[in-house]
Amino acid sequence: MSKKLFDDFDPVSAKAWKQKIQVDLKGADYNETLIEKTGEGIDVKPFYHADDHEDSYVINPAQDWLVTEKLYLENIEITIENAKDVIDRGAESLWIIIPEADEKKLKFFKALKDYNIPLYVEFLFSDFDFFQSVDTLLQDQGQTVLVGYDPIGQLASSGNWFKNQKQDFEVLIKTLELKSFSNAIHIDARVYQNAGGLIIQQLAYTLAHLNEYLNLLQNSSQKTEPIAVNVIVSQGSNYFFEIAKLKALRLLVESLAQELDISIELHIIAEPTKRNQTLYDYNMNMLRSTTECMSAILGGADWVNNLAYDEIFHKRNEFGERISRNQLLILKKESYFDKVSNPVDGTYYIESLTKELAEKALAIFKIIEAGKGFIQQLFEGKIQKKIKESATKEEEKLISGDFTLVGLNKYQNPENKMAQDLELFPFLKYHQRKTLIEPILEKRLSESIEKERLDDEKKNVQPSKENK
Repeated sequence: MSKKLFDDFDPVSAKAWKQKIQVDLKGADYNETLIEKTGEGIDVKPFYHADDHEDSYVINPAQDWLVTEKLYLENIEITIENAKDVIDRGAESLWIIIPEADEKKLKFFKALKDYNIPLYVEFLFSDFDFFQSVDTLLQDQGQTVLVGYDPIGQLASSGNWFKNQKQDFEVLIKTLELKSFSNAIHIDARVYQNAGGLIIQQLAYTLAHLNEYLNLLQNSSQKTEPIAVNVIVSQGSNYFFEIAKLKALRLLVESLAQELDISIELHIIAEPTKRNQTLYDYNMNMLRSTTECMSAILGGADWVNNLAYDEIFHKRNEFGERISRNQLLILKKESYFDKVSNPVDGTYYIESLTKELAEKALAIFKIIEAGKGFIQQLFEGKIQKKIKESATKEEEKLISGDFTLVGLNKYQNPENKMAQDLELFPFLKYHQRKTLIEPILEKRLSESIEKERLDDEKKNVQPSKENK
């Protein structure tokens, strides 16, 4: 059929659509009835039209996304066994977190030499000698890895540098010159989301975080381009906004690169947020994490790691991790989420959100830069204050019922008891210690309500016959 189906119909303008809606409202106010106000300051309209999208822009998304498995390299033999097992079970890339320097841990990389699988290696310490040992081994084995070393992220989340700013930055500059480490800058932006920051704050703080490193490079002899930038993000449950968030992130990073006249190769590593995970009715976490992984994929993430439904209260277990991995495998192998590289391209709603999120985040970024940059703003406590304000408003909405967490503040299962099922402490732990700045602390949205329910459980526990 060569003739287009709709050629016989006159196009309907955005103005005509709005007039028709206003007639159907029968006197009700259009803005009050149909416009949704959001915390980001973005008004969500009932319809989006091509007339409102004269400006066009190109965002280069990931061409493919990898099913990722996160492993902590503590017990070497167990981690090697786990790595081989998850590769056999469908993992397409490994995110290896190394908590401390130990030359014995090189055995892990030797054991995976013959496995042709991408590795993302994150270091939670500052030790150039160890980084160099890893680099030497990987070069001998002909491997290249993405690498994560983030002193500013350490400062933001813990309140202290690894050692001090001068030494940490010196290690960073030297690390960027290591040949097997893919010349990467690493930004762990999860804390901004998991602590309760708005999407526009997450984007602005990530960009300002990155700009600190780019300024450092501009003042050093490290000029290799393109500069590989790895950004780890947490995906929330506001589905379309989270898709637009990743597209806006790419747009902002590209704009910053153009402003600095450099070339950046951006890799986005995404995982679901812990912010909305609940202790009660914990199976809902599987549904939440599925939509959050979907938004990561549709938004253009390169690597996607899922969280187990019982991540917050159970130790690592085979069942939880198998289910979380299979959620991604179903999306890729059964739902064909890997067949189109940019499936939301041309979606007026998401393009509008992308543009508005980017513009509002850019305005915050400019304020940060006018205030002498991200690190200075952390030391003055301004970043922490803004995140706290956003988090508090969100928690107030949860308690009032304006924000819903299914199974927690609405549609509860009164028979659900959790006091005897906790293997991990699921609440924010704040250790009194000397810090340079107030740290940005991750806190789940449901903690205050869950604590009350747990206290009620403990009060109502009947003593056993043995204890009578």
